[in-house]
Amino acid sequence: MLLQSFASLCLLAAATFAVPAQEKRVHHHADLSDHAHNDGQDFQYDHEAFLGKEEAKTFDQLTPEESKDKLGKIVERIDLNKDGFINHSELHYWIKHRQRRYIEENVNKHWDDYDKNQDDKVAWGEYKNTTYGFYLDEEFDDIDDKATYKSMLNRDERRFKAADRDGDGIATREEFTAFLHPEEYDHMKDLVVQETIEDIDKNGDGKISLSEYIGDMFTPEEGESEPEWVQNEKKHFTDLRDANKDGFMDFNEVSQWILPGEVDHADNEAKHLIHETDTDKDGKITKKEILANWNMFVGSQATNYGEDLTKSHDEL
Repeated sequence: MLLQSFASLCLLAAATFAVPAQEKRVHHHADLSDHAHNDGQDFQYDHEAFLGKEEAKTFDQLTPEESKDKLGKIVERIDLNKDGFINHSELHYWIKHRQRRYIEENVNKHWDDYDKNQDDKVAWGEYKNTTYGFYLDEEFDDIDDKATYKSMLNRDERRFKAADRDGDGIATREEFTAFLHPEEYDHMKDLVVQETIEDIDKNGDGKISLSEYIGDMFTPEEGESEPEWVQNEKKHFTDLRDANKDGFMDFNEVSQWILPGEVDHADNEAKHLIHETDTDKDGKITKKEILANWNMFVGSQATNYGEDLTKSHDEL
């Protein structure tokens, strides 16, 4: 059965709230690019934002002609309503989608393990039997920590039901993605907060005390002195986390901690690309306008070679 492997998958899929160490429970949006956003130097940030980090590397190997040809086909995919224009909403959706590809690839990697009848859906029964089947038959009697695995099963079922938006007990690929990566979906975020509280709240009172908050990060060995960062975290708890100063973090305070409001970088990048490309300033861009500025959206051997020549000349 896949119970052991699933336990590892759970740790990977929900690493940010399963690893007890300082800020690792906080869910930050992934960066759009590893490069600085400086169009005066190069367009590498825009390339990775528009294509995704891995796909941008493949475009670097193309000629300008090949790069423009592929870009033209991408533009047709971005134009969801097929009106011949790319508006902000369509470009924003595309950039967000490209940034989520690593999540989709993770789901696809494990999909066939659970979709036993190959109907391109995963029923709760399929998932439960694949993950826990043998142990269910034995009522978890062969497992040392029986209570923990029963709790895992109950938690999985609750999360599956939350992800299953139409309540039919069967997850589409999108619903199963929400099950494995709940932090990526607005309708799952309350559950992420609830699971975080359950992880840290040792006395079961539904809130997190200072000792529970610190205990989630640091358990001293006998005679070990408290490091400075622990003192800093205690101050953060008192000054920042516990907003109403009642000595605890409640649901809303935990939400503010692990799901902080952040700048929507995909939104900003969509606005930037439209601003730089929209020659007639009608607030939307055409395929012609995009291809006229193709090197801002995608790269190629030639453009990178040109950049290398420029950098080499500057260095000399």
